[in-house]
Amino acid sequence: MAAAEITRIIGIDPGLRRTGWGMVESVGNTLRFLASGTVRSNGNDDLASRLCQLHDGLADVLDGYAPHEAAVEATFVNKDAAATLKLGQARGIAMLVPALAGLSVAEYAPNAVKKSVIGVGHGDKKQIHMMVKVLMPKATFDTDDAADALAIAICHAHHRQNAVGQLKIAASL
Repeated sequence: MAAAEITRIIGIDPGLRRTGWGMVESVGNTLRFLASGTVRSNGNDDLASRLCQLHDGLADVLDGYAPHEAAVEATFVNKDAAATLKLGQARGIAMLVPALAGLSVAEYAPNAVKKSVIGVGHGDKKQIHMMVKVLMPKATFDTDDAADALAIAICHAHHRQNAVGQLKIAASL
């Protein structure tokens, strides 16, 4: 019998101040937590420098954990056009870094992430974070952004496994 293929997935929750990342491993029908964290930019620096900080921080994470696939949350549009534009630029970095590393990058709308993790397309951050901990009791996250990134990675794991069968989250790993 062949060993199950291991796929390491990074989920990225883009933001200009804080970009969350979460790393999970999909082994057959099992998903397990590896790591999570937050890349921060210095709010006193100019925009270009802040984008470089996000780039360098994410590149370090990819170098350290060597994921096979990446997933990024799609940008939502809000009433503040300037904030939306800055978020879009941070999201560009979140997509560029894994693409430069040769990874495929999937995109998921916030409602798709929520539906994958909590079962419905609408819910608050507390519900998402609670379900991440239920699905992966060993998961740790330093910020809401890191928890959201783990939810994005879980969403991607669910969607990439649809052809193979339903993903079973391993609570004991």
